[in-house]
Formats: sequence, structure tokens, C-alpha cells
Amino acid sequence: MTTWEPSPFYPDPAIEIIDPSFAKYRLMAAGVERLAAGTRWGEGPVWFGDGRYLLWSDIPNNRILRWDETSGAIATFRQPSNMANGNTRDRAGRLITCEHFTRRVTRTEYDGRITVLMDQFQGKRLNSPNDVVVKSDGSIWFTDPPYGLQSDYDGSIAAPELPTCIYRIGAEGAVTMVADDVANPNGLCFSPDESLLYVVESGGLPHRKIRVFDVTDGTKLRNNRVFVDAGAGGTPDGLRCDTGGNLWCGWGMGAPERDGVNIFNPAGVLIGRIALPERCANLCFGGVSRNRLFMACGHGLYALYVNAQGVAGG
Repeated sequence: MTTWEPSPFYPDPAIEIIDPSFAKYRLMAAGVERLAAGTRWGEGPVWFGDGRYLLWSDIPNNRILRWDETSGAIATFRQPSNMANGNTRDRAGRLITCEHFTRRVTRTEYDGRITVLMDQFQGKRLNSPNDVVVKSDGSIWFTDPPYGLQSDYDGSIAAPELPTCIYRIGAEGAVTMVADDVANPNGLCFSPDESLLYVVESGGLPHRKIRVFDVTDGTKLRNNRVFVDAGAGGTPDGLRCDTGGNLWCGWGMGAPERDGVNIFNPAGVLIGRIALPERCANLCFGGVSRNRLFMACGHGLYALYVNAQGVAGG
């Protein structure tokens, strides 16, 4: 594993101001912390403020881990997890999970029972649900690329039965395919007013991209367009918005100096960067004020207090 030590300096040089507008989001006396190590591929962090803990997935180890804010203790929340990837909470506080191995999206009930929300579309099995968000109306939106079908390391080898799409599960349970024009859709999140949906296109050529859709009638996607072209060697992954509309995006792979988190303003301009010793696969905001950024990476879990607040429900 990459050797890492916290910076002894304030401000932490790992927090880079690329555009002056990012300066207000950096806290002078806050630095990057490593909370955990030892995962094979960390993903899908989700904050449980009512219990003051974070859950995140370790896909190849087939488990969901739990980090306790009050003690710093790390425990196994669920194993096997069916090679869980993305996680979030619904508007009733229940855990929503994308599972690679079983090719489904599930909900964990208050008593621990697991309810299958979706595992097929029009009679065909899903590929490998990847990342998931819940809108304020209770609907669940998730991406379905084929990555869990490509090996037995973080899924199970199989031929895809469906194209790579984005789906919506309505609060009443109705399922719709909302987009089929993103090559291998990956991380996704809504803008603060939910008028936009950002989606990482991890299969785009020649470069990976972050795309953005207009959300119409609260249920449909229109006007698919490029928000950020990652360029050669750039790999965006999971992403979340803050209340100011800035996009915080896990980044890396291909060039070590790019590993970490890139922050873009609502116009798609790169304004800041958080350097990490490894690629950041996904992230979320948490803490009492939703101002602590949790960053799940391949082998480690990192955190940073910032002068920004994550959008509720992200």
C-alpha cells in the first residue's frame, strides 16, 4: 500500500487552490486524515448522521464496513455483501445498495431484512448496478454498467443482457429507463435544486467525461451534454454536489499526480483539488453539519473538513 503520513503543515498542501474562488472552501486548520486502511477496492461511502457512523463497500472482499465517528472503530457491517458497490439512504433513512454479484438494487429495512427493489428490466437481468442516489420525491436513480460482469474479482463473469442504462425506481415502485445514451454510466448526483443530473461516462471515447442532463417533470432526462471532458489519463468516478452547486468528484488512475478529488464550479471550471496517495473511487459529505468530505479509495478511507456543505440526501 502507498505510504502516507498526514501533513504537519497548515494549510495542508494536499488541498490545492486552482482558481481563487476555491479559497473560501478550504479551512486553514483542516487537513486530510486517513481513517482506515486495508480494503482491496473501497467504494460507495454513505453517512448515517443519526448513528454518527459511515458505511462503505470493499467490493472484492465482499463486505460493507462501518466506521464509528465517536470511537474511530472499524467493524464489518455486512459480509457477504453480494459485492456491494454504491450506497445511499432513502428519504426514510434506509440503506439503498447496488450489488454486483446478484445484479440488483436492494433496500435494508429497519429490522435488517433486505428487500429487492430491482434486479431485471423487461425480463432481462441487470448488468451490475454501480452507483445510486435518491431524489427528494423518494425516487431512486442508479447506473448499470457492465463492470461486475467482467471478472470474478468484484462480481461474476457473465454476458450482459441489457445495454448500459440509467434507471429510475419511483417511490411507488414503478421502474423506467431514463437514459440509454451514456457509455458505461458510473457515478451520478443531482444539482442542489434537482434540475440537473450529473453522470460520469466511464466508457466514453476518446476521453472519459462527466455528462449533465436536464431533469424535466422531475422524472425524465433531456439534453444530454458534456459537462467536463476528463482529457487523456483522467478518470472521474463517484461525485457529489455541495449546496453552492460545485461538483466534488473522485479522480485518478493513469497519472498518480491526478489521484484524489477534483472540484468543479457550476460552469464546469476546475477550481480546486485534493491530492491523495491513491485514486478516489467515491465520496460523500457527512458529519454534524455535512461539511466533512469522506473519500473512499482503493485501499484507504480518507476525510477532510471543508467550508462547504453537501446537498442533503447525497
